[in-house]
Amino acid sequence: MKSRHRGWAAGVLALAAAVGLCVSSTASASVTTPTSPSAARSPETTAPSTGPERFAEPAEALVREMTVAERASTVVMGHVAGTDPAALRAYMESGLGGFILMGANIPASEAELQELTAALTVDTSLPPLIAVDQEGGLVSRVNGDDYAASTTLKGLPAEETSAAFAARGSLVARAGITVNFGTVADYTADPASFIHGRALGTDPDAAAERVAAATTAQEQFVASTLKHFPGHGAAPGDSHRAIPSTTMGLDEWRATAAVPFAAGIDAGASLLMYGHLAYTAVDPLPASLSPTWHEIARDELGFEGVAVTDDLGMLLSSGDPAYADPVANGVTAIAAGNDLVLMIAGSDAQTAGSMVAGIAAAVDAGTLPAERLEDAATRVVALRMQIAAATAGWSLCGDCEPVG
Repeated sequence: MKSRHRGWAAGVLALAAAVGLCVSSTASASVTTPTSPSAARSPETTAPSTGPERFAEPAEALVREMTVAERASTVVMGHVAGTDPAALRAYMESGLGGFILMGANIPASEAELQELTAALTVDTSLPPLIAVDQEGGLVSRVNGDDYAASTTLKGLPAEETSAAFAARGSLVARAGITVNFGTVADYTADPASFIHGRALGTDPDAAAERVAAATTAQEQFVASTLKHFPGHGAAPGDSHRAIPSTTMGLDEWRATAAVPFAAGIDAGASLLMYGHLAYTAVDPLPASLSPTWHEIARDELGFEGVAVTDDLGMLLSSGDPAYADPVANGVTAIAAGNDLVLMIAGSDAQTAGSMVAGIAAAVDAGTLPAERLEDAATRVVALRMQIAAATAGWSLCGDCEPVG
């Protein structure tokens, strides 16, 4: 396995200088962003010296002791609206592997958001993956992100991407969020494209340089995610409303759309999000449901982290009757090679539970191999263990002095 070092404490000190954050010279690295209250790490906390590979064996051991239903819960990232910490904690007590925060989950103040994310963690020894879409600019959930985003970063030196995403990662992390679905590795030169305003580049090399910079910066603070694999720029259309497709072949993909994803993977991205995109010359299925695209990411690009679907509710919104059953989509997604399934659009308080039940039933029926579910659960648990081991925490700091 590739080493995926995340030097949390050292990273705070090293990256702060690049973004103009305030850092104390004591053992507790105190960080402020230009538009937000200051924050400090507890001096007694430590960070893991390696990434999820350090936790592969203990994760395997823990998953072996799980029931099929518990494994199924682990591979589902849930979502319900609301900002009531007690209600969200009750929702998470079912044992889901994660929760995604959307706009309707974000309260007015940072302190309230910290209270909410703390409530989502039922078991501190194995915290859930708490995720958000914080790209900055056009797609922002967390308040206070006034840092440069893709609309301007694509035209600036890559160092500016590092600075912006270091600040963005810090802002996300100190809210208690541990996963950022925030790095768009798609690229396009077409300003009319749905993804143009969110892409970090207009050609493969420029996008790759900035994707790698964003990944390296964020991985100091949160588990970062590359999206939307295998690349939205080549497939015109909005995947929130349809299943965009392209006839691009694999050789052309390798030379173009693959380049930014390969750069982000090499930079250590913890997660790879699969888009509802059909590269019909490779596989007529959407990549999110395609075993072929999962094999390519693992075998050709060397991705070893957590594979996550884009919102499966988008498949329902496409209107294609082949994808009208959300539970069937979830089962197919896990069978294809995803480790984590996500459903937002069209979901309610019962959706995640139905997904869990459907995945477990598919294993019992033999339509989803038990080994595939075990492998998926192990990857998710390993990342959750890594997050639990990285015990450095953020707290408000009213009297921190900047260095220099």
